[in-house]
Amino acid sequence: MKLSELFREHGVLTTYKKDQHIFKQGDKDENLYFIQSGFLKAYYLTTNGKEQVKSFLSPNSVMGSLLSCYSKSLCSFSLISLEVATLIKLPFDFLLQHSQQDLALANELQRQLLTLAMKKEKREYEFLCLPAEQRYIQLKNDTPELFTKVTQNDIAHYLGITNVALSRIKKRVAWDGSSNIK
Repeated sequence: MKLSELFREHGVLTTYKKDQHIFKQGDKDENLYFIQSGFLKAYYLTTNGKEQVKSFLSPNSVMGSLLSCYSKSLCSFSLISLEVATLIKLPFDFLLQHSQQDLALANELQRQLLTLAMKKEKREYEFLCLPAEQRYIQLKNDTPELFTKVTQNDIAHYLGITNVALSRIKKRVAWDGSSNIK
């Protein structure tokens, strides 16, 4: 069985309004979510209340807090809908149980986890090794549609910089003309 089929056959379909949380940092949520439609933001809140954007999620993505799902701990981040979204909720333990009995499903789950690990490795490299301007240019080139869906504030929080720094970078990049970004 395919992962998408498992979600559709055994999951619970739920619609979320714009700016509605699916779960919050500190909650316990042992579900995975398949995004059928909509656009979501995963983010952390620091101890002083500063928001750091972990990722943005579009349709056909799967998301959940593995700390909460697998380790039975609390969610380390929050997940919020940036527009009306339809998600299918499936308990992680149900998925794990079925993947242990279905080799095709286990292989797909393994591919999903490897894809996630590579995405996280790339983001970690960019965040730790590239200057903010290069991260901005790469983000703009890799996901230009993101800039029509999220606020400048969200982009700044994703890049790990202030709005002022982002404005300066945008002006520098537009003025420099060295990239195809305006």
